[in-house]
Amino acid sequence: MRTDVQSGAYQPRTISRQPKSSRKSKTDWTAYAAAYDLLSDYNPAYQELLEEFEGTLSGMDTPRLIYDIGGGTGNYSEIAARKFPESSVYLVEPDPGMTQRAREKLSAYDNVTYLDSPFQEFDPPAPADLVICVHSLYAMPDPESRLFDLRKLLRPGGTLFLIDLGRKLNIAEWRSYLFSHLTREVGIAKAIQIFWNGREIAKQNKAISKAQEEGAYWTHSESELAAAVEKAGFEVMTRKPAYRGYSDLLVCRAAS
Repeated sequence: MRTDVQSGAYQPRTISRQPKSSRKSKTDWTAYAAAYDLLSDYNPAYQELLEEFEGTLSGMDTPRLIYDIGGGTGNYSEIAARKFPESSVYLVEPDPGMTQRAREKLSAYDNVTYLDSPFQEFDPPAPADLVICVHSLYAMPDPESRLFDLRKLLRPGGTLFLIDLGRKLNIAEWRSYLFSHLTREVGIAKAIQIFWNGREIAKQNKAISKAQEEGAYWTHSESELAAAVEKAGFEVMTRKPAYRGYSDLLVCRAAS
């Protein structure tokens, strides 16, 4: 994946912080859910993540059992369910608004099971062949311990597809990037309309940025995340910056 960081554009600062369990995020994930899929419709950086995931699946044998941890509105579960119709996909998501949106979007798929549950309370029916965890680890309590839990979900040799937000969101920079892109693609009038419709996204991203700043959400560099993943019992097969350098993408194999 080509990112703007690699091409010399804006580079987010990396400040490593462990999340403080005593502080609670004010991010309203249910409010976020209502507008979240504007990201997949209009944000090319988000679309690149989906393309990366689909490309990873293309190089895999058919996974019998798939867990999507912190699956949100179901964008990654939808790709997995469509690509592997004989597989069982479990979407695990603690926020009811996100899960409801996923149920509506994925209603045509009969191979998806929805669990309204925090990851820590998930009781897996069997070891999985594939675990998906995209932009959710950073917001979990004690995320480095959750990596060990992710390892426990997988059979030896199973695959973890992990994308995690590691750098502090710069809301003004994202706004400039997206508005410039949309103005070129759809014109200024339509761009303004999309920004208006997506104002809840901006509001909740500000809350995420504040939580990162306060230490309520985990921030890390690419190398720090890779080291934590390896410590939890994974072999890192692919590692790269993603989401314009704000996130890291790792494809990992569960060690025997």
